[in-house]
Amino acid sequence: MKVILFGATGMIGQGVLNESLRDERVEKVLAIGRSSLGIDNPKLREVIQPDPSDLSAIAGELADFDACFFCLGVSSVGMKEEDYRRITYDLTLKVGRTLAAANPEMTFIYVSGQGTDSSEKGRSMWARVKGKTENDLLALPFRAYMFRPGFVQPMDGVVSKTALYRVAYAATGPLMPLFKRLAPNAVNDNREIGRAMIAVAAEGSDTRVLGPREINARAES
Repeated sequence: MKVILFGATGMIGQGVLNESLRDERVEKVLAIGRSSLGIDNPKLREVIQPDPSDLSAIAGELADFDACFFCLGVSSVGMKEEDYRRITYDLTLKVGRTLAAANPEMTFIYVSGQGTDSSEKGRSMWARVKGKTENDLLALPFRAYMFRPGFVQPMDGVVSKTALYRVAYAATGPLMPLFKRLAPNAVNDNREIGRAMIAVAAEGSDTRVLGPREINARAES
């Protein structure tokens, strides 16, 4: 498969990138973002630009890709709804619409979050925005799947870019092996998310929305 990856510098995106570079089913990874990854790998190509949603420079190549792993996102902490929506919804749908028009057979996998509000009417701002993003992606004419991971455990030395998350991981890290044994379907590590994305892109999925349990199951397939 040839895959496009957004958000490769983030905690989940780094795990997805690492697994994609390891997996023999992935022939090529095109990482689109604002900064260089600093990785030298024959399977990896980077497109670095201020606006990751502007795909005009590679418009002629988009039909050749089999899947898009969309891991780009921000924390809603301290953000106004209009600012959070501009990044979470507007940017994502711009990419989704461009890719769906270029290749309706493409698989598009979006990293959402557990607790996303599919009704778009709940009190939680981030959950409403994520819910609308999911719903509108699922309505586009390509194979869209929503990943709603649980508590994400960073592996391979990956560190979250969000300060609040770094503090939380530092506090809970020593307890993570116990937590994963007691509640295995409430935790996903970033390796598992990457492996599950590759499996869904290669084989599809019976469900369009995958929670922690389904992600873990597909990581083993």
